[in-house]
Amino acid sequence: MQKLTYYEQLFKVFSLMGPLSNSLQEAIMENSKMVEVPKKQKLLSEGQKSDSIYFIIKGGVRIFYLNKAGAETNTWFLFENELVISVYSFFTSQRSFEYIETLENCTLITLTKEKLDWLYQNFLEFNIIGRRLTELYYVRNEAQANSLRMFSAKERYQQLLNIQPQLLQRVSLGHIASYLGISAETLSRIRKQQ
Repeated sequence: MQKLTYYEQLFKVFSLMGPLSNSLQEAIMENSKMVEVPKKQKLLSEGQKSDSIYFIIKGGVRIFYLNKAGAETNTWFLFENELVISVYSFFTSQRSFEYIETLENCTLITLTKEKLDWLYQNFLEFNIIGRRLTELYYVRNEAQANSLRMFSAKERYQQLLNIQPQLLQRVSLGHIASYLGISAETLSRIRKQQ
């Protein structure tokens, strides 16, 4: 019964993007699987090929890469009712340059690229949902890139407080500093000025 509740959570998000027939819901359930993943588990590492997309039922995930000096740069934090994917690797079948790691114990629904493609081929309405989700995440990515290019460190922090305040409760300050493109010391200074 709980598994069905988890899928209802996924279908609620998908139905916001477009029509979701009962047959499509059944096909999604038949072609995906639910997994429990402990905190600090890598779902993908640099050099691996990504062949799965994840929907977060419970928990949090980060996406990051290592710069030339070996330091981590966080690019995404994702939580309940969000999709997690290594876009470049998943859609090009190339090796990933980034890592996907759980921040918390997670319950995920996972779907392989092969199964996703099958769903697209067999359910026209799923193409609409997929396109709208892709647009949503593309806009979020563009907004984040623009923030890094156009705003000061203090403005980026304020924007984070306005748009994603939950990050401060669920993500370490070191990870947040990296995400904002600043040092931990700079973040500490900005926080003291608030």
